[in-house]
Amino acid sequence: MAERERVRSDFADIWQRSRPEIESRLAAIEKAIAAPGDGDADARQEAAIVAAHKLAGVLGTFGLHRGSELASRIEAELEAGADPAPLKPAAAELASLVAEAEIDA
Repeated sequence: MAERERVRSDFADIWQRSRPEIESRLAAIEKAIAAPGDGDADARQEAAIVAAHKLAGVLGTFGLHRGSELASRIEAELEAGADPAPLKPAAAELASLVAEAEIDA
């Protein structure tokens, strides 16, 4: 049983260390969606695509499957060149799920 507890503790530690990077990726998505039409829109959209892809993977790893699904949807929509504005509710839900998530030991 001690081994299982150690693994859970390690997993929780990794989650805590990952939070700043996860928050940074969420911010990249929110920036791309907030101002889709100005001069840096292409660079922000590309950064958001990469961020959403990485978020989908890491959130799935931590068992946050709804967050992973949302991130994958955002990635696909942005890659397809969709107007980012309608993605605001999905991005807000994604941010909320991450904010509420606690991976405990």
